[in-house]
Amino acid sequence: MLSRLQLIDQIKRKKTFLCIGLDPDIQKIPAFLQQYADPVFEFNKRIIDATKDLCVAYKPNAAFYESRGIKGLQSLIDTYKYLPKECLSIIDAKRGDIGNTSDQYAQAFFNEEASGMGFDAITVTPYMGNDSVTPYLKYEGKWVIILALTSSAGSKDFQYLTTEHGHLYEAVIQKANTWAGADRIMYVVGATKSEEFTSIRKFAPDNFLLVPGVGAQGGSLEDVCKYGMTKDCGLLVNSSRGIIYASNGEDFADAARSEAQKLQLQMQEELEKAGVI
Repeated sequence: MLSRLQLIDQIKRKKTFLCIGLDPDIQKIPAFLQQYADPVFEFNKRIIDATKDLCVAYKPNAAFYESRGIKGLQSLIDTYKYLPKECLSIIDAKRGDIGNTSDQYAQAFFNEEASGMGFDAITVTPYMGNDSVTPYLKYEGKWVIILALTSSAGSKDFQYLTTEHGHLYEAVIQKANTWAGADRIMYVVGATKSEEFTSIRKFAPDNFLLVPGVGAQGGSLEDVCKYGMTKDCGLLVNSSRGIIYASNGEDFADAARSEAQKLQLQMQEELEKAGVI
């Protein structure tokens, strides 16, 4: 389990707030890996080995594993076990059910004795209210990362609806902050929504924000930091495709490291500019 203070310390030591998404599409990983018993795990393993000093978190997306049935689940379990313990481990599962169903999802991803996996954090959709979030908070020291404002085109369908507490995404943040503090709850906020970070910080001044959308989806790291960075950094910026698919040859791990290093250097500059380091 990685505490808030440990996460902040790691950001300052490594001079980065990079989260690397481990979303291995069996059709896209280098062909030569097919000779291994588990091509997906071999792919992840080499990415991790090449980048673990340049990031503070890894985020496997459950769909890329569940789509492959039993083999994929084993790849996910092996990947979880291989992740460096000093890095925050996030399962991007976007679960959103209630009661005993959420209890089972929480056990699947948080109870290592039961399932083989004990991730530090999970992404959750809050549409069904506190019933879909609080079962995960029963696990001491684990993080819940709540979808607030996404980069997707469909975000306009619901997230900007007007409520008595502002836009729906603002109401979500205000309500979720009554369930636990900034040491247990983070929010997903898309990088392409950088100016909305000012509004989000009014309601979540201290929470870490998990930010997808930099690079491949057009988000600006500089804008994200300008509007969203706090004295403790308060950001985990995720990159998946831009790093893990930097090459489809035998040099893919070196290419991934090169792309991760570019982001790390940009992040170091932003951390220095903000006085975090």
